[in-house]
Amino acid sequence: MTARATESVSRTADFATVETPIGPFTALVDTDGAVLASGWTTDAENLRGLIHPSLRPTALRQRDSLGAIGHAITAYHRGDLTAIDDIPVRQHSGEFLLHAWEVLRKVPAGSPITYTEFAAISGRPDATRAAANACARNAAALFIPCHRIFRIGGALGGFRWGLPVKRWLLDHEAGVQRLDS
Repeated sequence: MTARATESVSRTADFATVETPIGPFTALVDTDGAVLASGWTTDAENLRGLIHPSLRPTALRQRDSLGAIGHAITAYHRGDLTAIDDIPVRQHSGEFLLHAWEVLRKVPAGSPITYTEFAAISGRPDATRAAANACARNAAALFIPCHRIFRIGGALGGFRWGLPVKRWLLDHEAGVQRLDS
């Protein structure tokens, strides 16, 4: 199939919104069940725009539920911090960003790290800005937990869904971790 033919293929992604303690959370899911984009919003079209053009669906279909993905979202917000760990995610970009997103999935809940530490464990210790860029370009919030990265000195840094949401997530994970200890 030529590149031109590939571009004209119509793809539909399913989406659903789940109520959480910090507001509505919407996930867009590919036909095979991989999360393409997600965040604390009801605006599925905005989320669609975050998806890399090579993966971006041409249409969206609202569902009442996304099955295991919806259950994981609810379970995470109720305190099961590992519920999101095995949910498949699909994003596309360059080699470093793909690797950095894999690394983000390994940052343990309740143990946030700095952008500098994130750059180092991603294999590019001098690339703090590139590490921050990986967080900024992450379309699959929560499942790729970029909220677990903060600035040196403890400042939150940026977060697409707002600093109050990032603070809630970090406090939630720290609180659950303390209860489990």
